[in-house]
Amino acid sequence: MIVKQEVKDLEKSQVELSITVEQKALQEAYDKIVAKYLKTIQLPGFRKGKVPRSVLENKIGEGMQEESVYTVIDEAVQKAIEEVEEAKKPLAYATPALKDEENISKRIDEDLTFSVVYDILPSFDLPAYTDQSVDVKKVIVSDETVDSEIEKLREQDALIIEKDKKIEDGDIITVDYVELDENDEEVAGTSRKDFVFTVGSGTNFYKIDDEVILMAKGDEKIIEKSYPEDFESTEYAGKTIKLKVAVKVVKVRDVPALDDEFAQDVSEAYKTVDDLKKGTKEKLETSVESHLKEEKLNALFEHLLKNCEFSVPQTMIEAEIENSWRRFVSSSGMPEEQLIQYLQMSGQDKASFTSGWAPSAEESLRVQLVMEKIKEKENFEVSEEELNKEVEAQLADITDDNMKTYYTEMIKDDLKARKTTEFLLEKNIFNETEEVSYDDFMSHHHH
Repeated sequence: MIVKQEVKDLEKSQVELSITVEQKALQEAYDKIVAKYLKTIQLPGFRKGKVPRSVLENKIGEGMQEESVYTVIDEAVQKAIEEVEEAKKPLAYATPALKDEENISKRIDEDLTFSVVYDILPSFDLPAYTDQSVDVKKVIVSDETVDSEIEKLREQDALIIEKDKKIEDGDIITVDYVELDENDEEVAGTSRKDFVFTVGSGTNFYKIDDEVILMAKGDEKIIEKSYPEDFESTEYAGKTIKLKVAVKVVKVRDVPALDDEFAQDVSEAYKTVDDLKKGTKEKLETSVESHLKEEKLNALFEHLLKNCEFSVPQTMIEAEIENSWRRFVSSSGMPEEQLIQYLQMSGQDKASFTSGWAPSAEESLRVQLVMEKIKEKENFEVSEEELNKEVEAQLADITDDNMKTYYTEMIKDDLKARKTTEFLLEKNIFNETEEVSYDDFMSHHHH
């Protein structure tokens, strides 16, 4: 059927596959289509299945020729792609598209030549990926960081207790209040019972944080307060009011003392404050360690990709953006339709929302492709023992054998990927050039 085929490389990891099909194949396809229509078509003046071929060809000959050309093209593309070498086969989600479709001949009395264009896996030579020297940060877990981490634990453990005392900044108080008019009569609709707020937080409408200081439970006083012209509540801006306030409860945040007893409360592993400090420091260092691995790999890949020029095909980038969108939808916790409606309310749609994702999708694909190639080249062994251990840990609940086999392959691949990253971290030189504090490093990492 195919007399000639050749593959030509285009840019952006696309290829053009040119195919020439012999005339005989077109004629055969045409005869089949004619036979199909002779059986089924109904024309006025003829019984179904009794239309003479010449009449049929006069009526719809052109359409039947076109149909036979497309039938042959479909079949030829499938056949040709089977013959193409592995590296030049189309990506799973890249459908071959006809080139210059409007110029493709619809004649069946001669050989047919046409081309399709499609995306392939990018091909490139690996740069040197061992003994490379890259700069990374050195993260310092200081005593201050450890102390502030322990402070957070104490704050979380604080009890709120009622105290008979004068109000200070930071106390949590319960008050009744009401506005008074010039005759000291209560103003209708301004009364509020059992209002709770933390003094100094400014989370009360009348902003009476300073005025209640030194009052105590059971005290009542009339506060006169003038508001500036730019006060946030416009109806009070530039006005002076009287507010009758009665204090009902005063509570304090009782933060536990930093002593051995507190250390033991935090964890059974600790006996003393020193243990707590040591343990906290280790925890922080462990969390830095895992982020640092990521940082080292990022730095290494940035360096490797500078020495490795290749572009990622459009369909791959689109598929990667689609994956990111799926992850985004699942992390939003909303059904996709609802999320899209939500975007529409703010004047966006899926396309405009994800339009900026292409550069980082391309970057992450370049990393994945290089990583994949290193993994294949190094071809790390995964022992039965390692594999079984992971399979037991992850697939304990799966009984279906086919599923199990499928997931086992994935786990094996995962283990190889893990070995690849360990290999890269071990076989390259990471210079700790710049010291950064734990807080700076982590805040930079969480965005």
